[in-house]
Amino acid sequence: SVPDINMLDWLPDFLDGLFNMLSDSNREIRQAADSAIAGFLNEIKKSPVVEFGPMVGILVNQCHNKERFNRLTAITWVKEFIKLGGDRLLLFYSELLGSIMYCISDSDLEIRQVAGYTNVELLDLVKQTANEFELSPLLQTLTSELGSHYIPTRMAALRWINMLLEKVAGEMNKFISELLPALLSTLSDEADEVVLTNLEVFLSFFTQVLARISLLSDAEFKRVLDAILQLFSEDRRLLELRGSLIIRNLCVLLNAKSIYISLATILQSPVHDYVAGSENLALVDVPAIPTIRLSEDQLDFRSIMVQTLNLILLTARELDELRLLLRSSLESGASKEATAVFVTLFGCWCHNPVATLALCLIAQAYELSSALVTLFANVDITVGFLMQVDKLVQLLESPVFIQLRLQLLEVHTSYHPFLLKSLYGLLMLLPQSAAFTILSNRL
Repeated sequence: SVPDINMLDWLPDFLDGLFNMLSDSNREIRQAADSAIAGFLNEIKKSPVVEFGPMVGILVNQCHNKERFNRLTAITWVKEFIKLGGDRLLLFYSELLGSIMYCISDSDLEIRQVAGYTNVELLDLVKQTANEFELSPLLQTLTSELGSHYIPTRMAALRWINMLLEKVAGEMNKFISELLPALLSTLSDEADEVVLTNLEVFLSFFTQVLARISLLSDAEFKRVLDAILQLFSEDRRLLELRGSLIIRNLCVLLNAKSIYISLATILQSPVHDYVAGSENLALVDVPAIPTIRLSEDQLDFRSIMVQTLNLILLTARELDELRLLLRSSLESGASKEATAVFVTLFGCWCHNPVATLALCLIAQAYELSSALVTLFANVDITVGFLMQVDKLVQLLESPVFIQLRLQLLEVHTSYHPFLLKSLYGLLMLLPQSAAFTILSNRL
């Protein structure tokens, strides 16, 4: 209350002590401390010159305090500091971000709300600043927060990374090798299964970030897809639960044809003997494939991956254009690009017999499909194989194959015998079942 003494100059010396008094066992002390802290915040708002730096560390520590009221008061101060300090807080962005990320997943609703508003204000501040800032500390904080068990924190970190990829793409390029593994590890962490209620929203943000990384250069595009396949290979459960959603989101954000061509190229490897030895491969100009032996596990992964990609290809609206391109890929006037797409996919799809047949049917390569059905006699008919055939029969009843069903009526065309043989061959593979009845009735 002494007019000539500016207590703000000395505030960093006793601010931490005042905050600690907020959790004192004595109610009067708590109230007096709260009143003093509120008074100092008003003084800071009125003062034209404030040294924010020395107080930032105190607030960051208090944001991690075990007492609810301490955390709430500290994050409120952080919010006001960001409004008042602006670019003067440039050196402390990463520290402030760390405290916000901690509070954004707090168990207390009010703290979460204040932290959410604070996060938006800091993100907008960094996005709009024309001043240069140190990227490395920010990314260290964000990389660390990607490993959080709390989904709101992860989603906030993804929003930040997305913004930085948009704002300083050139600078971000230097950190992709460290950032990408941290990003991908968020997908395979099983600790969040109970709380992961917003899976689609989370994966949407996640794929936006991957898409931005992919757009940096062709090398980064390939690196992202390589890393995704490697992750799926190591975590088959992730592929089963989230693989389809990740790939579909990437196809929306990037070019679906490029995604499929690149994935097929990466997965491309020796096809199974029963296909490689067939003279019917002459029906398409498949390039020579080196005779490298893959392990059973590698072959199994490629088969599962192709099955996943094929199901997306046949069902997802995001791939309408690719399906249209494949339908015309083997016509007499087809472009070289369209034919090349079929050839590339065919070489990879050969890791899964049923998927290969489905690709031939969608591309109207009925002579090839009829030859493939004959070769299925050499395939080990497992329950999994029959389930895939069953699924294909169900899909033949979907709108995607309307053209194929109508072509069954065109009995005088050159392809009709091959189409009929393909479908009757499929029927012969099936045991007496619902799928058998459906296809038999259709034929």
